[in-house]
Amino acid sequence: MTHSDVPAYGLWGVAAVNAAVFILFAFSFFKPHTPRDWRSFGVFSGFLVALFAEMYGFPLTIYLLSGWLQSRFPGVNWLSHDAGHLLEMMFGWRTNPHFGPFHIASFVLIGGGFMLISVAWKVLHTAQQEQKLATGGIYSRIRHPQYVGFILVMFGFLLQWPTLLTLGMFPVLVVMYVRLARHEERDALREFGEDYRRYAAQVPPFVPRVWRRADRAAGRVKPEDAG
Repeated sequence: MTHSDVPAYGLWGVAAVNAAVFILFAFSFFKPHTPRDWRSFGVFSGFLVALFAEMYGFPLTIYLLSGWLQSRFPGVNWLSHDAGHLLEMMFGWRTNPHFGPFHIASFVLIGGGFMLISVAWKVLHTAQQEQKLATGGIYSRIRHPQYVGFILVMFGFLLQWPTLLTLGMFPVLVVMYVRLARHEERDALREFGEDYRRYAAQVPPFVPRVWRRADRAAGRVKPEDAG
């Protein structure tokens, strides 16, 4: 198996810089305002700190699972940095883990997630400036694209570098984002009334209805029946 035999941990400065960059980037788009916003963003920030602390600081997950990992995968040097790519190591891909399928998939998910957050923020910001309901662009496909983006980013990191802490935090964050979305929907319903009710009836919250869009394009679904 191709991997580096040189230990690469204890780099706490690198861990701090990476965590700070991703947290500030996410903050620039999310811009939390309410206590609920800050709680969810705080847990997301904790997810990134826990991730990079193990990626460059101390490999806690590998340390705790070292006995089981060494017995099941004796050909891997679990003290090397590459071994932190657990999925690549456990599936035995005969390549540099940075070019393995899980790592490539993680880049697609992380990049796509941040792109979704960025695109959604532009539409939402414009609508807020005009005091209108955001229904254009990506908001015409799903009601909460920013939260979907954050979930994609976290899932991408899990594929790239899974840890016990981040695996435990991931479902907690997903639940928090779903609850936050529900709170925002109640606020939007109070502010926009029937306009938001019609919008919510036509546009799903998190997963786009691809099949309905295709049916409508083929003339099998009437616009007033969509939703």
